[in-house]
Parts: sequence; structure tokens; C-alpha cells
Amino acid sequence: MSDFDSSKSIVLGITGASGTQYGLNLLEFLLETGHKVDLVISDNALLVAKLEMELNWANLNVQELKFKLLNYLFIEKRDSEKALTLERVEELKANLNIWQEENIAASIASGSYRVAGMIISPCSMGTLAHIAMGTSHNLISRAADVMLKERKKLILVVRETPFSTIHLKNMLSLSEAGAVILPAIPAFYHRPQTIQDQIDFITGKTLDSFGIDSGLFKRWR
Repeated sequence: MSDFDSSKSIVLGITGASGTQYGLNLLEFLLETGHKVDLVISDNALLVAKLEMELNWANLNVQELKFKLLNYLFIEKRDSEKALTLERVEELKANLNIWQEENIAASIASGSYRVAGMIISPCSMGTLAHIAMGTSHNLISRAADVMLKERKKLILVVRETPFSTIHLKNMLSLSEAGAVILPAIPAFYHRPQTIQDQIDFITGKTLDSFGIDSGLFKRWR
């Protein structure tokens, strides 16, 4: 059973760290299970998506990006028997808001906008540093700053190796401020067979930290 209040939106930031799949997998699960999502994909994340996944989504407006995202997640990447109908995909659109990273006037830039919390997956070291320093250099770091000041849940799926002393200090600073630092480090006790199994593991651990039981990976018994 989940202890999560699904009436509130989850803010999801996807930055330019390697591992766009983590953020997209999380988005897919949240939407298909009926959660509301306010999404920000940075320009660097779109570049990484092209380099790592051959997804050419740069220079699209919000509505075009929403169409491309939903079509990819629920139709193109799935086997035919698991693909959703166009009608079902249309239904999912209502639960997804997409904001441009430079739009500091977006709802999620204000503490008065009611959300359950925020996940940044993957979280680059650059974004981590901006959040730790409180610079609010774009909508992702501003929304994260709002989560900290409003004492809401903030989960950072950091993606880098090895960590420098600067990275570690920034992570410690944010952990002390209330954020959850969740590195995208795979495990093997669930006996993964595919890359997707490892992506699901990180997604499942992320959702665990949010109070959402996903059933995406086998738990240690």
C-alpha cells in the first residue's frame, strides 16, 4: 500500500546528466499509475536524450514535446501488446504539465503552488551545485529551492562517478538541508537480467523514498 497523497502533483526535473532513461522511466510509471506530474526537461537533457537514445526532441514547443513524450513512452517503445491506445494516451495528457526551464514564472517556482514534492532524475553535478548554493539559475534549481524552503520532499538521483570532494560537500550540504541523496547505483540482489531491470531498480528505490510502492523490483527477503 502507498502512503502517498496522489491528489497533489509531483515535480519531476530531468537534467543533462547521463541517464535520461531514469527520468523517462519514472515519468512513464507515474503517469500510467494516475499521478499528476509537473515536468521540466533541461536543454542539456534533451541533448543527452539525442546522444544516448536517439530521441530528437530539441527546439520543440511544450505541446509538441508533450505529444512526442507520450507517444514514445506509451506506444513507440512498447511491444504491440503492451502499447496503449491513442485514446488512453490522450487521457494521460491531462495529468502532465511541461514547463520550459527558463520559465521562472511557472507555477512550480512558487511555494504557494501545492505539490507533494520533487524528484530530479538524473541530477547533474552542475544542478546539484546550483541547488546547494541557492542560485536558482533555472526552473529546475528554483523549484528545488522551493521544496527546501517549504520543507517538502526533494529527491536527487545524482549521476556521476567518481565523486569529487566538491560533489560530496554539496551532497552533504543538501542532505543537511533535508534533501534525499539517491545515487543511481545499481544493485544485484534482485538478479537483474537486462538494463531495463537496473533502470527499474533505481526507479523503484526513488519511488520508495517518495512513499510510493511501485513493485518494480524484487525486494530482499
